[in-house]
Amino acid sequence: MAKALDGIRVLDLTQYEAGPSCTETLAWLGAEVIKIEPPAGEVTRRGFSERPDMDSVFFCLLNANKKSITLNLKSEPGRKMFTEMVKGADVVIENLGPGSMDRLGFSYEALAKINPRVIAASVKGFGSEGPYASYNSFEMIAQAMGGVMSLTGSPDGPPMRVESGLGDTGTGLHAAIGILAAIVQRQTTGVGQRVEVAQQDVVVNLTRIHFRDHNLVHPIPRRGNRSPAACPSNLYRCRPFGPNDYVFIHVANTDMWKALTRVLGQPELGDDPRFADRDGRFAQGKELDDFVEAWTGKRTKHEVMELLAAAGVPCGAVLDSDEIMSNEHLRGRGMVVDVEHPTRGKMTMLGSPIRLSASPTEVIRAPLLGEHNGEVYGRLLGLGEAALAALKQDGVV
Repeated sequence: MAKALDGIRVLDLTQYEAGPSCTETLAWLGAEVIKIEPPAGEVTRRGFSERPDMDSVFFCLLNANKKSITLNLKSEPGRKMFTEMVKGADVVIENLGPGSMDRLGFSYEALAKINPRVIAASVKGFGSEGPYASYNSFEMIAQAMGGVMSLTGSPDGPPMRVESGLGDTGTGLHAAIGILAAIVQRQTTGVGQRVEVAQQDVVVNLTRIHFRDHNLVHPIPRRGNRSPAACPSNLYRCRPFGPNDYVFIHVANTDMWKALTRVLGQPELGDDPRFADRDGRFAQGKELDDFVEAWTGKRTKHEVMELLAAAGVPCGAVLDSDEIMSNEHLRGRGMVVDVEHPTRGKMTMLGSPIRLSASPTEVIRAPLLGEHNGEVYGRLLGLGEAALAALKQDGVV
């Protein structure tokens, strides 16, 4: 079946998480993503592995559905080969260190001269201009500089990072949006453009709704798990009281509050004037939290979720990694799948969260290093086995 991005070719010079999460998204949607790695491989391929002879799970999770070729861009033959591939590419994307593409001779201006239709995407920590432009960044740096860390944690504790990849995968997804927009605009203009996404900008964007209180109190304080917009809204303990035996309950309005009181067996509290509106419930927040947890503490998190969800009260059990990987709902949707890897054997992978009715996605295991050298270089550059062998001997591929 045809894919949404069939015919789109992406030259992928990315590494770690932010860039690869972008190109993996494009690959899931059907683009031909050619991952160009140094002859020794992208740093996370073996550097993050528990075994020196095996690709890391980190690498496999971020590079599904791609092709891998090796190329030494620091060599003159390597740069000439890359130049030839740019001529037929739709997208070139990189998240190398600041100034790396310029030093290699492949600035946006240089790429546009090679192929005016090319879309050159860059994922950076702080962008290409401004006082932070030369600074390197990773996930936790972006979280610190994007404001989310100052809002995360308990009121009397230090700032805390979020395990979710807001700065990395969040930036990758924003980059994918920018690339897709540029592809659409190219249909009208006939020319490509530069797409730049900065991690700090993305974390600020993903945190935007939490800046709503800045005009009332600043800097905005940490509140722990309590929501500033609803009550009761918190994390509540459940049986058998293990490290993840909790459920989050979020009562967003008075109808939900009344539904909660009915499930908890005290419907009269739903009509109690003390709790008739959100302000009243906030004023009694500690009392309401104790009331809810006295009930959840007699049940498992899954029992709590089933009872409250059936009554229309938003709630969610805290699922650990074992529960995620075996979750019937996620597996049924194809979000968690098993694939066969040449060296790892059967391994559990995560699929695409994007669903297109006319372009279903599938998960294809991550490529081995240089697995597609013969196919890609033969098709795009007309190189045969003898030529590739000589290039390998010279350290070019």
